Amino acid sequence: MMRMKVFVIAALAFASLVSFISAIHGSEPHLSSFFEDNALLSSLSTQQPSQSQPLMVPITVINGAAAKGAVCLDGTSPGYHFHPGSGSGANSWLIHLEGGGWCNTIRNCVFRKTTRRGSFKFMEKTLPFTGILSNKPEENPDFFNWNRVKLRYCDGASFTGDGENEANQLQFRGQKIWLAAIEELMSKGMQKANQALLSGCSAGGLASIIHCDEFGSMFPKSTKVKCLSDAGFFLDAVDVSGGHTLRNMFGGVVTLQEVQKNLPKSCLNQMDPTSCFFPQNLIQHVQTPLFLLNAAYDAWQVQESLAPRSADPSGSWKDCKTNHAKCNSSQIQFLQDFRNQMLNDIKGFSGSSATGLFINSCFAHCQSERQDTWFADDSPLINDMPVAIAVGDWFFDRKTIKAIDCAYPCDTTCHNLVFK
Repeated sequence: MMRMKVFVIAALAFASLVSFISAIHGSEPHLSSFFEDNALLSSLSTQQPSQSQPLMVPITVINGAAAKGAVCLDGTSPGYHFHPGSGSGANSWLIHLEGGGWCNTIRNCVFRKTTRRGSFKFMEKTLPFTGILSNKPEENPDFFNWNRVKLRYCDGASFTGDGENEANQLQFRGQKIWLAAIEELMSKGMQKANQALLSGCSAGGLASIIHCDEFGSMFPKSTKVKCLSDAGFFLDAVDVSGGHTLRNMFGGVVTLQEVQKNLPKSCLNQMDPTSCFFPQNLIQHVQTPLFLLNAAYDAWQVQESLAPRSADPSGSWKDCKTNHAKCNSSQIQFLQDFRNQMLNDIKGFSGSSATGLFINSCFAHCQSERQDTWFADDSPLINDMPVAIAVGDWFFDRKTIKAIDCAYPCDTTCHNLVFK
């Protein structure tokens, strides 16, 4: 029996993040960047350090991006990290969209310009390629020798915005960034791909759903194209006060950044634009094969959608949302209802043989980028199957993958996140 792994965020790192986010007013989600920051997510763990150092990949500025209007919030050119494929993977491409929350008001978009989520100036110029981006077969058995790309996220609307705010010198150009990046990668050999996978984590996981069919349409029918959304299945859920915190936030993003221009017309014909930014209303419109990888008790959604400070002014959820072991029975039931809503929302989607699912009953967020949750000796499992094997089996049509975990607390392989 595998022991449950608990991942603890260093108190100092958390404290610095809180002061960092305090510039954004309290009614708005205050930990978005925190949850998207893998460096912080894995800052302290019970796992032994890896013997091998991860591949460090330098950033590339998208050539001619500014001339195309494909710029970050502050007007700087966006970038990506690219490691070329080799051998049997030389004509296979993996495009991974970075996550990092959203900005839904002028105020927090202006603040975001001063971070790596809104400006090239503040981005790390090299990044480690781990998990699904690793170049080692023992860490990434199916995609290690593919052409692997991580597209940096600096627009604040899941690569879908298309507008500007001149008064505050804000550029909402996520759609143009997406198109400019894909155009450049096509010129670097992706147009000759025999297979391609569009993936993304969190806000990038939402983007991989929104852009999935568009990505597929860029290749000839003979190219095998699929999409993977990791921690991107954000639910239009009721929070602990009976309100709709995430719907209100998404409404701000969609309106401010004119996202409706780039949402599926088939959805907009039936629903309002904010509803069409929620994956539960998008997945039925996606024709390209799509895999949903999500924790049933997604740590970001528990903190920021279900029990944010604005919905819990008395702090009765404070202990529970930072450590699930401290939840009382009624709080656990609320979280079980959230899981049930997720499972209900994917019922129709799961009926197609082309789709894939890995919904584990963990308090986690983004499991494809981190080596310990993607593929390691003690990775999370469903029916003895780790995430990497599930995704690989699905992509290569080796098996039909519809992996749905039993409800908490039955899974002892989780790498649960605990916050101090």
